[in-house]
Amino acid sequence: MAHAAGVSQATVSLVMGGKWRGRVSERTAEAVRSAARDLGYRPNLAARNLRLGRTRTALLVVPALTNEFFARVYTGAARAAAEHGVGVVLYPSPEGTGPARDPFASARATLDGVIASSMAAEALADIREGGLPLVMLDSDPERPEAAATVNLDIADGIRQVTDHLLALGHRHLAHIAADIDSWTFRVRARALADALRGAAGATLRTEPAGLDVDAGRQAAERALTGPGPRPTALICDGDVLAAGACKAARRLGLRVPDDVSVTGFDDLPLATALEPELTTVRLPAEAVGEAGMRALIAVLDGGPAATRALPVELVVRASTADAGRAVAGPSGV
Repeated sequence: MAHAAGVSQATVSLVMGGKWRGRVSERTAEAVRSAARDLGYRPNLAARNLRLGRTRTALLVVPALTNEFFARVYTGAARAAAEHGVGVVLYPSPEGTGPARDPFASARATLDGVIASSMAAEALADIREGGLPLVMLDSDPERPEAAATVNLDIADGIRQVTDHLLALGHRHLAHIAADIDSWTFRVRARALADALRGAAGATLRTEPAGLDVDAGRQAAERALTGPGPRPTALICDGDVLAAGACKAARRLGLRVPDDVSVTGFDDLPLATALEPELTTVRLPAEAVGEAGMRALIAVLDGGPAATRALPVELVVRASTADAGRAVAGPSGV
């Protein structure tokens, strides 16, 4: 390229590295750029990053891709990464929420940093030993190993759901709670208990469930047939669990929302595939992934380790209704 442009190799390096201003004339710089276009030159990013001691590669660890929420997190992270020339290696933990093997040999030598959701945190033990910067998503902001955290305002989402149901007159509620010991689900349980503390006459029953439709159905059946007042509303930790709750109501001869209201959490496409359509909390999954990637890039560039909480939104649809319908409906379940 230097020969084609009639300049020295040092001049080519200055121009292609964007450091020519004040040292090389505009005419010479254009001659170098023209030669690069004619020769089809592309900068060797690998060599450049090797000189800088960086690979420009981030690892995104999620529990699984079977849940669309995490697929959308990846979409947002990849979009932000592309803007900064960063590659993304996606690693769905094969063990779900438990420990997992290092995803590939020499991971610490081929990565600049890691982004992970709280549910996949235990999969990171081997990789974290290398001292890689870690950005946690939907995770306890007090975790000492995280350089930054990006959270959803989960507690506010639960408060919005609870306020909605209380305004409809519901006082007997059941929590179909994800049976996973992670920060995000602990926050939901605490926020629900707090929101009901000042509600006169409110009762709350909690039924744990694995994160699948059938587990949600079984938990909802237990809630609806157990001792004490039958719940008039089921608050589910996810849309998938809510789908199971709706299935349980049908099997028990109950109508949603006439006999029992059901709420979800996530606002997956499933929420509008159900009939009636699901009242749920919309989580901006792509925004979470994008914010997580931007936080990691900021840390890698020496910027502040910011902690963010993204707002969530209650989307009211047809699966919730006035509690008077349930009180007047069938009670002999």
